[in-house]
Amino acid sequence: MKKLTDYTTYADAQQHWNPKQLWELFDGDADALNIAHECIDRHATDAERVAITVVHADGQDEILTFREISQESSRFAHYLLAQGVEPGDRVAIMLEPSKAFYAALFGVIKTGAIAVPMFTLFGPDAMRLRIQDCRPKLLLTNQEKAELANQLQDVSVKIIDSNFLAGLAQFPDSYEVNTRASDLAIFQYTSGTTRELPDAIKHTHKAVVTLMVAALYGTGLRPGDKFFCPSSPAWGHGLWHGTLAPLALGLSIGAFAGRFNASRLLQALSLHKFTNMSAAATHYRMMRNSPEVHDHTYYFEKLSFTGEPLDSSTETFIQALFNTSICSMYGTTEIGVILVSYPGASDFPVKHGSLGKPIPGGIVEVQDAEGRPCPPNVVGEMKVMRRNEWVATKDLGRIDEDGYFFHAGRADDVIISAGWTMSAVEIEDTLLKHPDIQEAAVIGVPDALRGQVVKAFVISTRPGSDAFVSEVQDFVRGQLSQHEYPRHVAFPTDLPKTPAGKIHRKKLREQEAAANLAQPEHVTQ
Repeated sequence: MKKLTDYTTYADAQQHWNPKQLWELFDGDADALNIAHECIDRHATDAERVAITVVHADGQDEILTFREISQESSRFAHYLLAQGVEPGDRVAIMLEPSKAFYAALFGVIKTGAIAVPMFTLFGPDAMRLRIQDCRPKLLLTNQEKAELANQLQDVSVKIIDSNFLAGLAQFPDSYEVNTRASDLAIFQYTSGTTRELPDAIKHTHKAVVTLMVAALYGTGLRPGDKFFCPSSPAWGHGLWHGTLAPLALGLSIGAFAGRFNASRLLQALSLHKFTNMSAAATHYRMMRNSPEVHDHTYYFEKLSFTGEPLDSSTETFIQALFNTSICSMYGTTEIGVILVSYPGASDFPVKHGSLGKPIPGGIVEVQDAEGRPCPPNVVGEMKVMRRNEWVATKDLGRIDEDGYFFHAGRADDVIISAGWTMSAVEIEDTLLKHPDIQEAAVIGVPDALRGQVVKAFVISTRPGSDAFVSEVQDFVRGQLSQHEYPRHVAFPTDLPKTPAGKIHRKKLREQEAAANLAQPEHVTQ
């Protein structure tokens, strides 16, 4: 009998979809399931089988086999037991992708304790809030973070480096797991601000099974793929879609460690001949701007992006560079992936700028304020059916006559000026088509006459000037409606971003309200 991984077309995805068949991709069942076994141990029979290629920003490549990670994580699990860690205890992990990170992550999960990945660039407030919230028994980090970590109260800090790993040799290199599918395995924090700590999303071991929906149809994972995801495993995309899903299918994957460098990434993508990649829109924009972007040969068959919309000029560039369509995968940490573009499906036309269509078996609608379905090309709020109830995504969107969904910004990113409703995302997309603009963000600011007007924050190598402002405004007027051009333009040196790399429009609005922007502003009445 065929497995879901044997089907590659959109038609087959709709015809043969059966959620019960997801379990056929795993060894475990409801009574006995462990993420570490499914992702690592069961693939470790071949000592040479490569699991992860870690691309370090400093130029080194770290090649890790399934066997190596299986043994190191087992030793780590025995170490944790010796430290008094018990099932249900939380263990925070603040490490870059490396042998240490994967040994710790899967070691924690093997014991039945709960792994809590934490971003390595967190400052003291972000660390403190998360530690106070999840109350871990241990915090595993590196020497660089030791001083900061040791300032935290009520948590034992362990420095995980090569010397620590060498000391694990005293422990057995195998571990018998004993967890149920319903046991908690991972706490995942979303990338909110430090002052507004999002609740941790609490994942059970069963999450790796339901994750396969996004893996099969959002990133298009299939046997034989060599998969890369440059997102940090501290975030949902990097951990679940970039690490756990492909490893569970026995694929060889790539990860990026250290400060992101697009030129270094492009070099590694070519050298190691990766065939499938899922990245954030920001990553693709940085690749496009790399001076070495055309210096390599690439081998991609499937591409996907998530996190925020990809501007059309970057989409066109990336598709031409890698000679394949780039597919959207839309969802949130809270609701999961709900709209996909079925990478690798020869019978699914990828529509420019769209979020794709619902996952197999999924029901998604664009609804008006009264909860009624919007007709084609009318903007409303996107909602997904869960347990016979509509769940709001807090994102605006529209559908077209062919059933494709399009993003129209966050619900709070809408700008209403003199009765006109405008999308910050659409205006940003147009700004990024200008050849001298590398990054752009748009918000609405108060205006006595119009209620709100558009303000653009532009990152460019050109200095800000009245002439440049007029050029940008004329450019937007020529692409969009006359009323949608930015009446205010600022030229900051950088844009605030969430830890996951998304443009932080809320912070821009807060800064604007507090009148703290230090850059010069140009206004057109």
